[in-house]
Amino acid sequence: MRPRSDSRNLLLLGCLAFASAMAPLAAHAQSVVDRPPNFGGTWTGNPGVVHFHFLHRFTVGDAPARKVANGPTFLLAASLPANLLLGTRYATNSQVAAAYPNEWEFFGRINPFAEERGAPLDGAVHAGYNLAAESFDVELALARSLGPLRLQGIGRWFSAAFDGDSSRLALGAGATLRLNNTFSLAGDYTSLLDASDTEDAAWGAAIQIAIPYTPHSLSLQVTNTNSATLQGSSIDSGDRRYGFEFTIPITLSRYFGTRGAAAQQPAAAPAGAPAGAAGDTVRIVMRNLAYQTTQITVSPGTTVLWVNEDQVQHTVTADDNSFDSGLIDQQRTWAHTFGQAGTFTYHCTPHPFMKGTVVVR
Repeated sequence: MRPRSDSRNLLLLGCLAFASAMAPLAAHAQSVVDRPPNFGGTWTGNPGVVHFHFLHRFTVGDAPARKVANGPTFLLAASLPANLLLGTRYATNSQVAAAYPNEWEFFGRINPFAEERGAPLDGAVHAGYNLAAESFDVELALARSLGPLRLQGIGRWFSAAFDGDSSRLALGAGATLRLNNTFSLAGDYTSLLDASDTEDAAWGAAIQIAIPYTPHSLSLQVTNTNSATLQGSSIDSGDRRYGFEFTIPITLSRYFGTRGAAAQQPAAAPAGAPAGAAGDTVRIVMRNLAYQTTQITVSPGTTVLWVNEDQVQHTVTADDNSFDSGLIDQQRTWAHTFGQAGTFTYHCTPHPFMKGTVVVR
């Protein structure tokens, strides 16, 4: 096979370097809204969350039959402590290995540094084994945010690419542009370093949607790749494909008792020793569809500050309607000062199972 010109690969290396040089901002929640359709992203999720992603891509045959063929990829993974994600991808009608149309990729991903943890950029290492190609595959992903724009670069190595006997490398660059809290636009471009004249680059474009009041996201996309594994998303499949990806994160503590929530509560304050003194500010984080501290005792005059670190909007609404934050966006805060003694229970209007209590005495 005759290698292509190196000019395209130099362009990709330049894009990757540019992504690493941009000034940092706070990281977005790692849903499909913040990554292009052919990139896995740098996210590993919060511990105790199970992720199910359903990716479906379609081709339409020639007239007059115009037969529709589909190729789904399923992701099932679990977020663990230490910023670790373990899971598998399963793709049917895969083209990675002709003899194995049902493709499995077993993987682990670690996110050692992130903008939201004070690093200058987001970074992740994704390592797995592709059962169809009998290949050990590795991806290094880097990302940088600048306002609504998020630039991303990837480098991939395959020990036995596309059911072959040789190792190969691929480089890719992509971006997402946040239009608002709900919509973003995304695109990506990936090429093998030694691509032949018959091996075209992989590309994808999408409209990404964060479904309001839920942790779910949806991608409506067009691409020329077949599956979402590292190998399947690195090369042209020979067809233009239309499809969607739907993400479903499941927080296990919502369904397996209240032991996890109770463990996050502070120890009960003894009488006469409230957690917050007059004029103090006490912080409550909202994450994983829960108030991370469900009950707190404070002195009159204490301000309680709620911080939304979740992927969706929340409210802090008193059960008796004495206070109401309205919708609090991601990475935003809302504060309320409790001037009188009493017990104040509150909830989240879009997610009524989220409940909390402030005791003022």
